[in-house]
Amino acid sequence: MFSESMKLLAFALVLLGYQQSSSAAEFDVEALYEMREQLIDNSGVLSDWQDNQMSPCYWNHVTCQDNKVTAISLSSSGLAGALSPSIAKLTTLQQLLLDGNSITGGIPQVFGNLSSLTTLNLGKNNLNGSIPDTLGHLPKLEILDLSQNHLSGSIPSSFLNLSSLNNINLANNNLSGEIPQYLLRVAQYNYTGNHLNCGHDLFSCETDSTKTGGSKSSKLKVVLGSIAGAVTLIVIGVLFVLWWQRMRYRPEIFIDVSGQNDHRLEFGQIKRFSWRELQIATNSFSEQNVLGKGGFGKVYKGVLPGPDSIKIAVKRLFDVESREGELTFLREVELISIAVHKNILRLIGFCTTPTERLLVYPFMENLSVASRLRDIKLNEPALDWSTRMRIALGAARGLEYLHEHCNPKIIHRDVKAANVLLDGNFEAVVGDFGLAKTMDIGRNTVTTGLRGTMGHIAPEYIRTGRPSVKTDIFGYGVTLLEILTGERAFAFYPEAGEIMLIDRVKLLMEEGQLQAIVDRNLGALYNLEELEKIIQIALLCTHMEPDHRPAMSEVVQMLEGELVPEERWEEWQLAELSRRQQYEMRQQRKPFSFSEESLNIQEAIELSTGR
Repeated sequence: MFSESMKLLAFALVLLGYQQSSSAAEFDVEALYEMREQLIDNSGVLSDWQDNQMSPCYWNHVTCQDNKVTAISLSSSGLAGALSPSIAKLTTLQQLLLDGNSITGGIPQVFGNLSSLTTLNLGKNNLNGSIPDTLGHLPKLEILDLSQNHLSGSIPSSFLNLSSLNNINLANNNLSGEIPQYLLRVAQYNYTGNHLNCGHDLFSCETDSTKTGGSKSSKLKVVLGSIAGAVTLIVIGVLFVLWWQRMRYRPEIFIDVSGQNDHRLEFGQIKRFSWRELQIATNSFSEQNVLGKGGFGKVYKGVLPGPDSIKIAVKRLFDVESREGELTFLREVELISIAVHKNILRLIGFCTTPTERLLVYPFMENLSVASRLRDIKLNEPALDWSTRMRIALGAARGLEYLHEHCNPKIIHRDVKAANVLLDGNFEAVVGDFGLAKTMDIGRNTVTTGLRGTMGHIAPEYIRTGRPSVKTDIFGYGVTLLEILTGERAFAFYPEAGEIMLIDRVKLLMEEGQLQAIVDRNLGALYNLEELEKIIQIALLCTHMEPDHRPAMSEVVQMLEGELVPEERWEEWQLAELSRRQQYEMRQQRKPFSFSEESLNIQEAIELSTGR
């Protein structure tokens, strides 16, 4: 019984980990970004603190536990500026280390709201004003260092409430008045370099190596605590040795969840569901709950049982007993667990049985961009112009994160409107990582067979079978055109036959018919200048030469700005003119055809796997 309990405990800790709370994480992102805005960061140590990310737990100098910020460590980081009151929003913060910088201004009163704080080190800065009396409201504060600043006034009487305090350093400020006697009984203190009166009992204003200033009771607590800690470590060590002796000669065992296959998955932030839970949630995988279907399988709408009635989307994969099906499942679980960003679909959990592989996601109330463009229901309004622009920017930010900030960086390989999902607020969320691959850091590419969706596949990918960030950018350019036109990337048009959407847009631009490009559902309710900019960005992204396509960070900048850089657009026009001339020479005066030349349509149809 003991062995089974130990085994269950060990693997439960590995598999279950902690449950992510995305709303709390986004709240922390906002607070930390506001903190960054108040600081002057000439050294760029806060360069990865961006407000477009879902969690700050991957930022430099930030420590998290259970996906909540517990420590900010920015000692001697060359920072200036002021302390933001927004820091007080980090209610789980335990350590704030900002010593050794050049921060000015006062200490915000709201720092007294940091109820979990154990260490506050603001020493060796240029802070001024008085010490906020609200700091006496920090019940867990153990270490307080405000030394070598320009603080004035007296020590707040509220410090009487700091029952956990064992180290206080207020040296070298402009403080005055008398030091309360209870602050001369903490284990370590330093009040030198002020105008303070240490009292009439010949106390030193600073503890030394032979006198700690601590009371007998505090010393006793330290001794008892040390003994208790040592005993605990010994007990844990003995239990571990016993468990190890029991397990060392036995085959490797994985935790068994009733009704499920033992599967080698170790992802701490996602939940492992039972088959029965998902069967109940989806009404036995009823066809009435099907949200979509593709080469990977079906997606079902579901509701988790319980008081909150959380809506979910369950992806039930096909062909899971084959090696390809298994790899698809493992790839999606692994990669989407790595990517944490508000514009990237979050994985809630998974389920495995000998014959099933299922992935559980949050339910996206507004489904996909493709469905909202082309499957509009009766009395359902079409996406308006401003919403489409917000979707375009959100998807770009998600891909920028995958390409440039995620570790390891990820190539999606199937960027299209159907894989950009929309939450209840029509915020874009990039999903479907069944084809995604981690990137070869040296070359920004991966080696693989051709996969993707017709009309979104970059021409160099068809030729070489080697995807890169540039193939994703090509797919994003096509997706932009889908958002503008509401049409598919590859379709039949009565006036031109089968033609790529890219080529149709180029023809209409050449003829000066920008208005004919716009989705008819918009009517005249769009911004002509923005329309021209978005078309230009889309065509830059779908440049036939991958090296001339912009990076996703550049795409985000162009979307956020007013105009596309003139030199970039002129370069595209010259390249397009040269390409057409070369093609016409090769065809010996044969009339130019965009759709014949651009993507070798038949070859792409044969090689690509529709999803």
